[in-house]
Amino acid sequence: MKKILYSFLALSFGIILNAQKVAFEEFDLDNGLHVILHQDNTAPLIVTSVLYHVGSKDEDPERTGFAHFFEHLLFEGTENIERGEWFKLVSANGGNNNAYTNNDFTYYYEVFPSNNLELSLWMESERMLHPVINEIGVETQNEVVKEERRMRYDNSPYGRWDEEVRKLLFKKHPYKHSTIGEMEHLDAASLEEFIAFNKKFYVPNNAVLVLAGDFEAETAKKLVKTYFNDIPKGAEIDRNVIKEDPILEALTGEAFDKNIQIPAIFTAYRIPEKTSRDSKVLDMISSYLSDGKSSKLYRKLVDEKKMSLEVAAFNISLEDYGVYVILSLPVGENSLMALRNEIDLEIDKIQKELISEKDYEKLLNKFESQFVNSNSTVEGIANSLAEYYTFYGDTNLINSEIDIYRSITREEIRAAAQKYLNPNQRLTLNYLPESK
Repeated sequence: MKKILYSFLALSFGIILNAQKVAFEEFDLDNGLHVILHQDNTAPLIVTSVLYHVGSKDEDPERTGFAHFFEHLLFEGTENIERGEWFKLVSANGGNNNAYTNNDFTYYYEVFPSNNLELSLWMESERMLHPVINEIGVETQNEVVKEERRMRYDNSPYGRWDEEVRKLLFKKHPYKHSTIGEMEHLDAASLEEFIAFNKKFYVPNNAVLVLAGDFEAETAKKLVKTYFNDIPKGAEIDRNVIKEDPILEALTGEAFDKNIQIPAIFTAYRIPEKTSRDSKVLDMISSYLSDGKSSKLYRKLVDEKKMSLEVAAFNISLEDYGVYVILSLPVGENSLMALRNEIDLEIDKIQKELISEKDYEKLLNKFESQFVNSNSTVEGIANSLAEYYTFYGDTNLINSEIDIYRSITREEIRAAAQKYLNPNQRLTLNYLPESK
């Protein structure tokens, strides 16, 4: 009966997914800008987004933090949008906007009522063609970034764990640096260095423009060409991927945090890039171990043995490598090593035994539900289209990626655990309260 129920749920989700195919068209301008259009006239709004293929991994190692800094700097204004007026212009026209940066890219977007299509395209073309990069803007945003660092990293409980893990897990690759970077690097940078960074990376041939929502395709195409076609193409960017030596012996480390009273243990593994099939298999292992209160680690360590306040496993999937992390916070006198040993027992089970059919069906249903939800808004669709094109070279993965997850077998789950989640391939970081 249960098997029938799970099969029915899987079929139901499949029907939903088949009904939610995302239609799109794409083309290139002469300057190399890739354009993706997703027309959806069900609601009177549009999303205009631009993904620039530049993140913290593209920085000079002596000038870390540049990519994130530009996420702030390029809201300062342009030749035709005065300083301080960007956000006012957006809100005055009923819109909202934001941006974010990670190791691999920087993403800007606006959401407007659909009658502001031309305005949104003009604003993003202004950001690409006419940014004003001057001393006052750099100085202002330097203070903004410093405050962000204090709030999110230095003064936030467990705020620096990612920095500490990265610098031990990567010896050569720029993933060893945090996205926010070192403040002294930003302080030391000249205005000319910021201008050069913009000239190198903020060019049409290093970007993808996505329009999603309520518009007419032919009108949108004409406007895109009007505002973007004449932006000069930039020089080709050399993307030299720095290779790490494999981890063959266990790594250990300690970090201290003045903002915590309860220690934590992090085990981290260097895994393949996000485009690999194994990365998706490890996504499923993460969900199996710690997604929800019925997951293996949560039920065992938090509910049954009451050894841990929190436990989580997750895959930080990136363009060149991924980082697979398992963390746990102890209860009472339980030691960090005791937690790690219990986690290792669960990983050992995955390595030696196939997960049950029931757990496998739950995983498939969960991933199908997540897939539907990720593309349930025009904002989500715009983001997915940009990333699938940039990093996978296959925009249609917005419709077909779930088929990859559906095809992953229980045997592959076991094999991935055997291949990547071994004690001699990992970092163990004890994250401890700083002594007063």
